[in-house]
Amino acid sequence: MRKATTPDLSETDRLVLSAIVTDRNSPQKHVWRAQIVLLTAEGCGTMELTRRTSTSKTSVWRWQERFVAEGVPGLLRDKTRPSRIPPLGTEVEARVVAATQTAAPGETTHWTSGAMAKHIGISVSSVQRIWRKHGLQPHKIRQFKLSNDPRFAAKLLDIVGLYMNPPEHAVVLSIDEKSQIQALDRTQPGLPMKKGRCGTMTHDYKRNAPRRCSPPSTCWTARWSAAACSGTGIRSSFAFSM
Repeated sequence: MRKATTPDLSETDRLVLSAIVTDRNSPQKHVWRAQIVLLTAEGCGTMELTRRTSTSKTSVWRWQERFVAEGVPGLLRDKTRPSRIPPLGTEVEARVVAATQTAAPGETTHWTSGAMAKHIGISVSSVQRIWRKHGLQPHKIRQFKLSNDPRFAAKLLDIVGLYMNPPEHAVVLSIDEKSQIQALDRTQPGLPMKKGRCGTMTHDYKRNAPRRCSPPSTCWTARWSAAACSGTGIRSSFAFSM
């Protein structure tokens, strides 16, 4: 037969528990735990406690023992329970970090959390948590390019000036050598991504199409000629009149 638990309730504890019961902002689980202890101190039996607090006998016994062992603070906290899903091991975490620092599969430019989760066999939230822990941001790239041309600043002003302040009666055209084709090969190798630092790449890429475009000779007639990249032997040109 189970031995009855009689809590030693001091006047301070009684005032604290009574305040919890009367406070309408108190969580209900704290209210009925405090009621169990207060009613137990008044001499109520287990069946009376279950009836008045609408709990089970095991709950009554549990919180009586918790108050005897830990006092009022023990009634206000829940014991931690093990997770239903076991935590990821260090081996899985190392695989995610190593794979993030390698090239993404296929024609993608960088790893996404969904692609990494599918590759490793874990959830997307787990991948994001590992990336945050190691400071990895595969979607961010820092661009760099240093020009050795001594006239680089003057050329930059000329080109930008055509767009910002074009001459009167002028038509400014911008031509891309290959539209709808993603360029992945850069002119210089970049630095790999590491903790707290983005991967780097140059802002320009290897051009596999026309390299030169001559400007119009006059405002009324124009002729463009473009030399294709070496190895193709293709030259194209067109002319029009305004």
